[in-house]
Amino acid sequence: MGLVDTVRTLSNLPTLLTLKKGMAPRPLTDTDCFGAQVARNAEAFGERTAFLFEGRSVTWAEFNALANRLADTFLASGLNRGDTASVVMENRIEFLATIVALNKLGAIGALINTNLRGRQLSHCITVANSKMCIFGEELSDAIAEVKGDLPLEEGSDYFFVADRSDRAAPNWSRDLLAEAAGASAANPALTDQVTLGENCLYIYTSGTTGLPKAAVMSNRRFLQSTGLSHRALYRATEQDRFYVCLPLYHATGLMIGVGAAMSSGASTFIRRKFSASNFLPEVREHNTNLLIYIGELCRYLMNTPSKPDDADNPLHTMTGNGLRPDIWMPFKERFGIRRISEFYGASEGNVAFANLLNKDCTVGMTAARVALVKYDVDADEIVKADNGRCIEVAPGEPGLLLGHINEDAVFEGYTDPEATEKKILRNVLEDGDAWFNSGDMMRVVDVGYTLGYDHYQFVDRIGDTFRWKSENVSTNEVGEIINGFDGIRFCNVYGVEVPGADGRAGMAAVTLAEGTETLDLDAFSRYVNESLPVYARPVFIRVQPDIDVTGTFKMVKGDLKKAAYDLSKISDPVYVMKPHSEVYEPLDEAFAAVIGRGEAGY
Repeated sequence: MGLVDTVRTLSNLPTLLTLKKGMAPRPLTDTDCFGAQVARNAEAFGERTAFLFEGRSVTWAEFNALANRLADTFLASGLNRGDTASVVMENRIEFLATIVALNKLGAIGALINTNLRGRQLSHCITVANSKMCIFGEELSDAIAEVKGDLPLEEGSDYFFVADRSDRAAPNWSRDLLAEAAGASAANPALTDQVTLGENCLYIYTSGTTGLPKAAVMSNRRFLQSTGLSHRALYRATEQDRFYVCLPLYHATGLMIGVGAAMSSGASTFIRRKFSASNFLPEVREHNTNLLIYIGELCRYLMNTPSKPDDADNPLHTMTGNGLRPDIWMPFKERFGIRRISEFYGASEGNVAFANLLNKDCTVGMTAARVALVKYDVDADEIVKADNGRCIEVAPGEPGLLLGHINEDAVFEGYTDPEATEKKILRNVLEDGDAWFNSGDMMRVVDVGYTLGYDHYQFVDRIGDTFRWKSENVSTNEVGEIINGFDGIRFCNVYGVEVPGADGRAGMAAVTLAEGTETLDLDAFSRYVNESLPVYARPVFIRVQPDIDVTGTFKMVKGDLKKAAYDLSKISDPVYVMKPHSEVYEPLDEAFAAVIGRGEAGY
């Protein structure tokens, strides 16, 4: 087994050497962008299929022409190089054509989470200093609810993008596709001026505090990531076909999925939303051999009834993140996967890991300088030596991941300078150094022969952010909103494990306002549903007589996380919002047992 592993690892060496040569950081002054890459694909593979979606297919030449017509329309409407336009649209061809069009002009696409409503939605559009809002027909109502709070002109700054119905554009917006029909399909001259150092996208992250922050994505980082994905993770060519069902407003689906297709010239089957029951039939029908995944998607697929022919499908390589060790090998065997290229990275981060050697149960290796430092999870703080420096952990021990900030590993941060500075740790190991704080615990793992590179395994999120339903959830943000309910005095939000589900479900320990005897479950449920997107709604509510705080008035979460919703450890009332329900109800022993068996359906 050791010899086989060594031979298999050495077989990757030519690819790694080619990759290392080709992926050296290019000067920021070089001109290039993903809009230019699409134009190159149209020239090289013009008649090959680029995208398939809901019965439609477009070639690279047709897709490039559509993006050019949109770009011409935006330019004629006053959008200039460096301006920002918010894009609020579900997965579809027009979403991709829109962001490519913006990139061709050197404009920035602010990619808005389609689950957001109300205050969070208006905040994301406003914080990006958007000059335009480009929204899909399917999200017209969400934009209509907040347009009165936005600094945009009705009738000129809103662009409606038709979807599947005959619904007309609202009278306060312009019909983008109708206006673009007569625009120029030629490649814009501006594209040749766009540099790698310019920003191309804002991708939103919950962060650790406050409302969502706009993480900055430069053309260089976008093209580096997509090039790495197509060459080293997928090893894709123009003859391959991707299956993409992850939301395209996230970096994983957009960059590691569609972006790798743009980089390689491959085609992509796009799904509006993931469907476990339709997955294998579509993979077979459209002959998709490459998959972009998140761990939760894989767990959903593993929970479907197994069939003898599950492995009889064209998929052979999958790339993504969050695939837990407990289902890694069962998934690989059941669906006949030969290569799993797990990766790790954050939208705003400066380091990335990739499993380039096809090792099992690891996020792989990194060429960046990183450090794993000691972290006290219960106290929620970094452990420091007497000299004030951080302490690196021993091999195999979990530690907080830090990425060294330098010329080749720039931390691009957020649009908010203050929020950017909060993610930087200084004087960590030596005077004057600066490191990006990932907020994640990782450890070095032994996966056999690795050509001298350490391999890492993701352990957990820390602090004030947890991950649920593939989204980062800010405990402070959720707590702030719940505190706005009249019957609540204080709220302490944290993530808890749910068997059979990836990530952590939200749980809120609350104390009631003075004079309030019991929590009005109906009114509270309505408030939570109206105020928070689905993924951010706490699954469990615990009503406490008081909230524990430290001497500096920081809320204590350690004991709450350990007790979670275990009724044998809690005398306080606990309520649960069951799957597919929008109402909190008392958690009883029977349903707690269902959760414990991993059968609740979360």
